[in-house]
Amino acid sequence: MIPFELLSPETGNPLQADGAHALRDAETGQRWPVIDGIPYLRINRAELVAATLAHLDAGETDAALAGLLADQDDWWNGPPADPDALRHLIANRDTATLREAVDALGWGRVGDYFVNRWSDPTYLAGLTLLEAHWNEPACAFELACGIGHYLREMQTRGVRVAGADVVFAKLWVARHWVVEKGAQLVCFDASSPHWPIAEAPVDLVLCNDAFYFLDDKAGILANLRRTAGEDGWLAMSHIHNSDCPGFSAGKAVTASEIEELFPDALVYDDAELTRALVEARAPTPRDPHAIKSCEAFSLVAGPGMRPAPRSVVDGITLPPAGTALRLNPLYKVDLSGAYAIRWPSERYAAEYAGRVTYPLHSEGPKQLEWEGALQTPLAERVRRREYVDLPERW
Repeated sequence: MIPFELLSPETGNPLQADGAHALRDAETGQRWPVIDGIPYLRINRAELVAATLAHLDAGETDAALAGLLADQDDWWNGPPADPDALRHLIANRDTATLREAVDALGWGRVGDYFVNRWSDPTYLAGLTLLEAHWNEPACAFELACGIGHYLREMQTRGVRVAGADVVFAKLWVARHWVVEKGAQLVCFDASSPHWPIAEAPVDLVLCNDAFYFLDDKAGILANLRRTAGEDGWLAMSHIHNSDCPGFSAGKAVTASEIEELFPDALVYDDAELTRALVEARAPTPRDPHAIKSCEAFSLVAGPGMRPAPRSVVDGITLPPAGTALRLNPLYKVDLSGAYAIRWPSERYAAEYAGRVTYPLHSEGPKQLEWEGALQTPLAERVRRREYVDLPERW
């Protein structure tokens, strides 16, 4: 675990343990709840914080958890989670699958994206960005880590990880279904008056498919750079381009804004990264203005980044040898008895069908063990995500 010292998001004062289920502001006495080792430090949620603490102080942990699991980010426009479904999920958390968990949480299309993200072309672009500049980081922090896809990949390679997200439920799902216990997870608003992570430089700071959502991009970026310290580096993928309307909400950026915010960066067209993975080559960085019509930008910045990208052949984009792989769950048995891709929704198909790396049909089998041999037909099937490394209780 990365021993981040936590600070109050409202005062900036150090937070100290106050029993097993709370943190206390060392100066003001203000308390913040902690469930399953995940501190809840969201601002503008005073009533929810008070109600959660009241339940925890009364020993009503499940009721406290249900309240936090129903909390969403300010972009959410779907219906609220069903209270009965949440209670059932909490009672069955040790046996439920990841698919059942996201359904119970009422995430709808967002749930479709999360359970299938291991083969999404935008997710693969982020992995490619990391591998092209990988320098064996010892510890990494990811802002807007969601349910922990990238954290899991780095843990598999011995990296100590910490992740933060504004939605407590995503971190809770990460804790129970995706990442190993050593991950430090914190729920907070990136735009808090005080960044709640004290300066504790890490080797690598990540923000994937989320930076375009943030309001105070310059201020939050300054915090991320401080977290990376004088020797670390930043990897930020799939930053939506406002000159190329896409499917997601948020506040996209222009090529000029990328240039202004990241004068020290190597910038990529997100789609170029995915192509580089499939072709097992080094991705080509470009001047932001030369790719101003791309759907999304990706970049690395900071003093610790690799000065030139390396070929994407044998690093974090492929699972470690000995990993048990499963056929991509998007494949379903068709009328002929073969496997064919079936999209989870029309929106998913509209966003990804034209850019996916895996074939639309597969001969199977359903499972296999990856031995790590790179120059084989199987390696190509793994690289293209016909086969994926899924959590045990996917």
